[in-house]
Amino acid sequence: MEPLKHECGVAMIRLRQPLNYYQEKYGTTQYALNKLYLLMEKQHNRGQEGAGIACVRLSAEPGDEYMFRERAAGTSAITEIFNKVYEQQARTPEPSARRTETLPPFIGELYMGHLRYSTTGKSGLDYIHPFLRRNNWRAKNLALCGNFNLTNVDEIFRRIVANGQHPRKYADTHILLEQVGHRLDREVERVFNICMAEGRTGLDLTHAIEARMDIANVLRTSSTLWDGGYVMCGVTGSGESFALRDPWGIRTAFWYQDDEILVLASERPVIQTVLNVPFESIHELQPGQALLTSQDGSIRLEQINAPQPLKPCSFERIYFSRGSDKDIYEERKQLGRRLVDQILPAVDYDIEHTVVSYIPNTAEVAFFGLVEGLDIYLNGLKRDRLRKLVHEQGSEQEIEHILSMRVRSEKVAIKDIKLRTFIAEGNSRADLAAHVYDVTYGSLEAGVDNLVIIDDSIVRGTTLRQSIIRILDRLHPRRMIIVSSAPQIRYPDYYGIDMSSMDQFIAFKAALALLEERGMGSIVRQVYEKIKAANGCTDENYVKEIYAPFSDEEISAKIAQLLTPEGITTPVTLIFQTVEGLHRSCPNHPGDWYFTGDYPTPGGLRMLNRAFLAYVEEEMAAAPKEE
Repeated sequence: MEPLKHECGVAMIRLRQPLNYYQEKYGTTQYALNKLYLLMEKQHNRGQEGAGIACVRLSAEPGDEYMFRERAAGTSAITEIFNKVYEQQARTPEPSARRTETLPPFIGELYMGHLRYSTTGKSGLDYIHPFLRRNNWRAKNLALCGNFNLTNVDEIFRRIVANGQHPRKYADTHILLEQVGHRLDREVERVFNICMAEGRTGLDLTHAIEARMDIANVLRTSSTLWDGGYVMCGVTGSGESFALRDPWGIRTAFWYQDDEILVLASERPVIQTVLNVPFESIHELQPGQALLTSQDGSIRLEQINAPQPLKPCSFERIYFSRGSDKDIYEERKQLGRRLVDQILPAVDYDIEHTVVSYIPNTAEVAFFGLVEGLDIYLNGLKRDRLRKLVHEQGSEQEIEHILSMRVRSEKVAIKDIKLRTFIAEGNSRADLAAHVYDVTYGSLEAGVDNLVIIDDSIVRGTTLRQSIIRILDRLHPRRMIIVSSAPQIRYPDYYGIDMSSMDQFIAFKAALALLEERGMGSIVRQVYEKIKAANGCTDENYVKEIYAPFSDEEISAKIAQLLTPEGITTPVTLIFQTVEGLHRSCPNHPGDWYFTGDYPTPGGLRMLNRAFLAYVEEEMAAAPKEE
């Protein structure tokens, strides 16, 4: 219901044949460029604040441009970028791939694309990837992009400044560009000294350096400091490329290769669709592993950092990634099925008078799973009743009634309008917000039917309070049960999802309200003092103590109370997925820190402590002063 800004998307392509091969086979030198467009368009859900592409032409002669970049901001960035590139190429007749000087821009063998969602609040073209570092040595040119968020940018910044570097901006990607670029310079110089000692000069020296440099050395000396979730991608002007995954496996990447092409993307089904290749032929980049390509097109996997306890982001499975992935589709259905045992008592096991629906569309697959789970329950109920009728010689009418029992699913709510920022604030805006959704009148019997609505996750609850509950109340269900396929979101994320402050979580507000109601408000101060005494650096998550006095059900009930607007006559119940149900549904993605507070890296816990201190201090500053 509340779209989260989240993990960015990356795409990389390396052609493994000469350009003229693709011109002869596919009739165009734009083969890789066209594939890049599709890879990015199929991942547009991962970034709508901007996009960028980079291209390296390996066959360029000295004096010819060999590295190209284009970026754009806004939701239509992909279209804008590729329109501009294709327009440039349309002005040039289809060239011969054998004559590089006649090739238009963005025709090359190596491509990289990025889709951006900001998790730092910084926006504008200056913050859109790929970032580019220029140099007269082809091997020292570097374009960098990533699906990442690091928790220790301050530490990295201090380290590279101590080494004498001077980043142009205090922003994570600018800082990483300088850090990786510095190590790339050192690697080129290392090989340069070896080649000079061999007596090489001129282009012979250049080619020898480019053939011998090892990007794995660059990554090992750069990434040891990185704390966070990332898939970091880069290309050099001489044609090397890399994609490196964090050692906890928080962020994901998948790759495919054949004799013609190497492709990497943030999501597996994107590669399946764009290249029309089977699920089994696509590989997942492993934690701490890098996918490397050399100038000659050779490909290898290298373990850069030792794998840590595996913590892939479970939100990838619940919400972010495309549901067309074979495994994700089944996992989301499982998330829906595992809610049945909680829903049945909430509707008094009265399936005959219960209507099931979903909001928003991202919850559709979990909805299918929920319906399947209810069908299984209902089939068991039918079986038991029919067995009883056999013994009691029930009537034809009773048999018909049992056979007609079904799970009733309807399209109850429809997103009708988008709230525009020019609408006035205050009551006028709140009134409009209540009409963002519309209902299907007559989809249930007023006062008789229960209404069960499934959502993929509930973070702030703003849309529920301002719109959903109000508009659904117009149907006058007997009860309204709102179900989340994700557990209660209690803790901030610092690895790429845009939820980094404590006060945006309705679960946190509910726990604070319960503490206040029960005279336990001193716990907040105690947690604050513990974190303060540890100077924010501790291996203990003291914030868990805010939730510890209460059961999940108590917090869910308080959330329902906080989110139910005044004047609503329908009883509202909230049901959340259990953490156990999440892990059973998504067994290979145990990263659950936003639900449990079990952060996979020290930096995540450190950032949580900062966020809690900031929250309490802001509350203290806002409190009325005693006379």
